[in-house]
Amino acid sequence: MRQLSGMQATAPTAATVSNVSASRPTAATGGFAASAPRGGFNTTFQQVQADVAAYIAQGDGAAATSSSSSAIPSQAMSLQAMALRKRSGAVEGEENGVDGDIQQQFLASIKPWAEETAGKLGVAPELVAAHAALESGWGRQPLKNGAGNANNLFGLKAGSGWQGEVAVASTTEYEHGAMLKKTERFRSYPDTASAFRDYASLLTSSPRYAAALNTGSDARAFASGLAKAGYATDPNYADKLSKVAAQLQRGGGLAGVTPTGN
Repeated sequence: MRQLSGMQATAPTAATVSNVSASRPTAATGGFAASAPRGGFNTTFQQVQADVAAYIAQGDGAAATSSSSSAIPSQAMSLQAMALRKRSGAVEGEENGVDGDIQQQFLASIKPWAEETAGKLGVAPELVAAHAALESGWGRQPLKNGAGNANNLFGLKAGSGWQGEVAVASTTEYEHGAMLKKTERFRSYPDTASAFRDYASLLTSSPRYAAALNTGSDARAFASGLAKAGYATDPNYADKLSKVAAQLQRGGGLAGVTPTGN
């Protein structure tokens, strides 16, 4: 999703943060009172009703499909309890995007390079780590160079001036508000350290990214600076990056992460 004069990044991954919505039933179901509660609880009540309706329509499978649900027999839980449990799991999934263990493994694998790069950019390490997480889907959707990993965690494209290895991959771009699938050439690196150092070089060598530099721990300023400079074509890119960065900051950042070898 990058339009950086032929040398920009692009997002080959899906958005990290998703939105989950439920349809609203027209009547109370499964033992709920017919009159709906008032105030802020009303929305949750309606969501639970929808989940109960889905359970009745689909059977045990409706509850079992929640990734956060354990294998608890339906006989041990009321329909209401199962719906509430499922709803809670959905909200947790929205907040974290991916499994917490996967996040920690990814952060551990990039910690030294995120910290080194952050020092060069004048930003908090969490912001660099968040950018790598967003672009690579927390390391789960890496760009491939043939059968190998291209180590391109920031989706940087291989423009005419790129002299290194190249990986060809499908990506999503936005043109005039329309989302398009394209095949693009991306930079390929021998290791993680090279990817981070090239990323730092790109941002510090181009005046267009000046607004993103030296922003400290201000995730919104960093994300907006990148987006306004044209790092991505996604109109919601700044919001997506800010949310991932805020998630890392709430979780204590990289301070408690033990780095792994690369």
